[in-house]
Amino acid sequence: MLINCVAYQEGKKLKDISIEEISDYLEIPDCFVWVALQDVKLEELEKMREEFDLHPLAVEDSWQSHHRPKVEEYGDSVFAVMHLVRLDGDHLTVGEVDVFVGLNFVLSVRNRSNDGFLGVRTRCEREPHLLSQGSGFVFYALMDAVVDRYFPVLDALETELEAIEDQIFIKGSASSNIERLYTLKRKVLTLKHAVAPLMEDAGKLYRGRVPMVCSNSQEYFRDVFDHLIHINASIDTMRETIGTAIQVNLSMVTIEEGEVNKRLAAWAGIFAVATLLAGIWGMNFEMMPELKWKYGYPSALSLIAIICGILYRRFKKAGWL
Repeated sequence: MLINCVAYQEGKKLKDISIEEISDYLEIPDCFVWVALQDVKLEELEKMREEFDLHPLAVEDSWQSHHRPKVEEYGDSVFAVMHLVRLDGDHLTVGEVDVFVGLNFVLSVRNRSNDGFLGVRTRCEREPHLLSQGSGFVFYALMDAVVDRYFPVLDALETELEAIEDQIFIKGSASSNIERLYTLKRKVLTLKHAVAPLMEDAGKLYRGRVPMVCSNSQEYFRDVFDHLIHINASIDTMRETIGTAIQVNLSMVTIEEGEVNKRLAAWAGIFAVATLLAGIWGMNFEMMPELKWKYGYPSALSLIAIICGILYRRFKKAGWL
């Protein structure tokens, strides 16, 4: 589905154009075309390949989707894959945006996501002095928008982790905490898969041999790279904290089980004494003097109660009950 197709020259919007007009505007000096597609069909992608002379391998990757984030060069053009991560309630949804960038065009293909980039286009049009840098600045603006959307997700995951940490030492909550921590760990790993590969490839856009389309915007790509480093470091810190929290909760489970075992052992000891005495007097031998004693029965019950009471007091004092 075509979202928009606009031609720009020297940082200013010329007009909205049709797909059939793209080739005409590509021939105009200092002009580039910015096309945005969503959930593209194969015939639409093939049409874009013909108009912009896209590399077949890049087109194949965009059509197949579900790729890890990356930035690749194909001659004078750049192909980038970025994940769009969004927190919907308790679940993370992952979409994808593929960006083709040439000297005189930018093509973005968004899949499995309703988060558009109209705000990016508006921002670029408000800054014609920056937009005049050409397609490279648009590429930066798209990448910056994707990376900026990681921050709210990261903040939400950190808040969730803090909430779980507050529950760690609440009695009886260890098992549920472990389940919540593993769920959170999967979310953090999803975000990690979106950030880490992109961070690795983003460095090539501002240092070393920079692609020609990005040469006028190197300092902007360095800013995006710094944001990715910050996010990646925060993710690593969260993963370490989650691992520590899981170990603490496992220890709490062991401690709670030990407390239960101590209580069971204490009560077993108390009842063992009562069982022993009751078993001795329950043998009913003829020559047992206590059997014919008038106060034998109440004395036996009193003795059992006293001994059990002493044991209960000792276990209570020792913290077993």
